[in-house]
Amino acid sequence: MPAVTAPYKAPPFEPAHRVTGFGATVFAEFTALANERGAINLGQGFPNFAAPDFIKQAGQDAIAQDLNQYTRSGGHQELVEALAEFYGPLFGRTLNPMTEVVTTVGATEGIFASVQAVVNPGDEVIMMEPFYDSYPACAVMAGGTPVYVPLESPERTPGRTLTAADWKLDMDRLADAFSERTRMLIINTPHNPVGKMFSREELEQIADIVQRHSQSHQPVYVLCDEAYEWITYDGVEHVRMATLPGMWEHTITLGSSGKTFSVTGWKIGWAIAPPEIVHAILMAHQWIPFTISTPFQEAVATGFRVAREQGYFEWLGEMYQAKRDRLLGYLEAAGLSSCVPHGSYFILSDTSHLNVPPNPSEPRDVTVCRWLTGEIGVVAIPPSAFYSDNNRHLVADLARFTFCKTDETLDQAGERFQALTRKA
Repeated sequence: MPAVTAPYKAPPFEPAHRVTGFGATVFAEFTALANERGAINLGQGFPNFAAPDFIKQAGQDAIAQDLNQYTRSGGHQELVEALAEFYGPLFGRTLNPMTEVVTTVGATEGIFASVQAVVNPGDEVIMMEPFYDSYPACAVMAGGTPVYVPLESPERTPGRTLTAADWKLDMDRLADAFSERTRMLIINTPHNPVGKMFSREELEQIADIVQRHSQSHQPVYVLCDEAYEWITYDGVEHVRMATLPGMWEHTITLGSSGKTFSVTGWKIGWAIAPPEIVHAILMAHQWIPFTISTPFQEAVATGFRVAREQGYFEWLGEMYQAKRDRLLGYLEAAGLSSCVPHGSYFILSDTSHLNVPPNPSEPRDVTVCRWLTGEIGVVAIPPSAFYSDNNRHLVADLARFTFCKTDETLDQAGERFQALTRKA
């Protein structure tokens, strides 16, 4: 090989094809905008209030006990045992903590590792729009192809209060999306950002499509993202896909301590599935982080046991329902007609009446959310970020607000929203 002649000039860097279509997330963009403008951030879904004392104390105790070294890749034993004990009755079965549970770096790595474990290059991954933005990215990085089925948004009728249940999934359209290459279906319930909780009847119809298709084509597996499982309202039942007849064998259920205990920075999540699926997820997981934070896993294990004794999960839903109603009141008073969520901590509001100067270079909802940040001082997230290019127009007149904030923050936002009645 000839020697390099000086001066050497490095060739331009070209990233791998799998990441060339990615840009900064909408959350990074609008959180930076909030900081720049001094706006109240009702965009990114992280609590700005203190986590429960019992979970913080459990974390401090675990560190003090010097549980600070690597733990098993499949999950710290105390946590997988606590998860199996807690979720077993909810799934109606005895869970093996060592073979049917694996812990992950938040539910987000649970999504990534599950897709890597199940999806082959060329396979199709069906997801509903709006989607959590990591779903299509994970499919693409596994060599799969995202296939989109939009939820049908309800018509906004003056005088009628819409709820998340008014967003419907067209089952015929879903069935038509399946092909011989379909390998995975992703479901998010309670849903971000709609707040929809899929009913038992809806999940049974979806399960029927999955099972019928799996009999004549390659098996289809359901990735059920249940990160908001304890943040539910109005007595609406949270139904777990894995509990339906014949669906345990087809389902990966994801959970999140960040949402459950208001510790999003801890990044402790988990996947529950049959042993052969958990093993495949573990084979992917071991090459991603290998293992995750030992003291925080120990703390979450303690947290589950204490929470059940203290009635924490019931309190969590009641606390968030009060915040939901508080923000809904401010939005309605400002003329932002909203869809009442039954789960998660997001609200979709109608902005069609706002007189916002258009920007032909971007979707209307993005322009509106920038305007809200600059003119009103409140940040919302444009929901078109959760849609494919072909369907972004469906939410041109909507904005997503979060209410996982202190009452003081929500009250301050309410005061700023009053300016909308003068600008509309």
